[in-house]
Amino acid sequence: MTDQQRGGRPGRRPRPHLRSAAGAALLAAALAGLSAGCAAGSSGGSSDRQSGAPDQLAADPLTAVRNSADITGRTGSAHTATELVTESSEKKAVFTGTGGYDYVKRIGRLEVQVPPGAATTGKIVEVVLPGTVYLQNSGAKVPEGKWVKLDVRQLPDGNLVSSGATDPASAAGALRGAQKADAVGTETVDGVALHHYRGTLDLAKAADATGGRGGDGLRMGAQTFTVKEVPYDAWLDDQGRLHKVVEVFTFAGVAGSKEAKDQVKVTSTTSVTDFGKPVEAAEPPASDIYAMKPSESPK
Repeated sequence: MTDQQRGGRPGRRPRPHLRSAAGAALLAAALAGLSAGCAAGSSGGSSDRQSGAPDQLAADPLTAVRNSADITGRTGSAHTATELVTESSEKKAVFTGTGGYDYVKRIGRLEVQVPPGAATTGKIVEVVLPGTVYLQNSGAKVPEGKWVKLDVRQLPDGNLVSSGATDPASAAGALRGAQKADAVGTETVDGVALHHYRGTLDLAKAADATGGRGGDGLRMGAQTFTVKEVPYDAWLDDQGRLHKVVEVFTFAGVAGSKEAKDQVKVTSTTSVTDFGKPVEAAEPPASDIYAMKPSESPK
């Protein structure tokens, strides 16, 4: 499993690349007025599993956390629920979503609910592939039924938070960069014993470990987020599969500022269920892709 955003006040968010990216105004519309301005694959990444041997949770916490992205990817597919909470000194907003990811085809689909107070309405539908995201939102100034296509390298945060969710592949892929992992304890959730780990991760190292286009979003986030040691909590089962991960990203709501009052905290929660259950996700046809002109505004 190797290949696998952010609220803010208009005019204060660090989004120079969004302005120059065709269609990226869709994201700005969805998030404007709010609190602040893995991609997974079937090969690569780190894994110490011997050929043919069943996956199991490693005894060493750091190894267990780092291996969870690859082990989860070997389930073939999974369904997910997401929550993204953005908090600044002025506002708070909560995005929730549902969807799934097909680790064999390396494609996922999420539907994210836009909270009250956003400059757009409706929901954001997101189709993610390694290094690429398609976005559709009925409230943006994009023809009905059309999509915008973006390379995650056009987005300062690599699409880790700006579309209202962290896709399940990227959320898991970030754990490849775990630098600290402490065993917190065991909790039973829906009858399943889950091992809870807590620590910090390095997105740049996660990008290197993921490799390929799947690492692009993680690398962009590493460059943009102001807290480089990203805190996380992860829950793994006895096979080492990831059931839930909470990651806390921070960026400057005022470009270049290091003052606490200007920081925006984004808490991203990804829950994974129904391992192996088929996921319906496909790239939109070329005829449905809308190329927004540079001068166009979503408002």
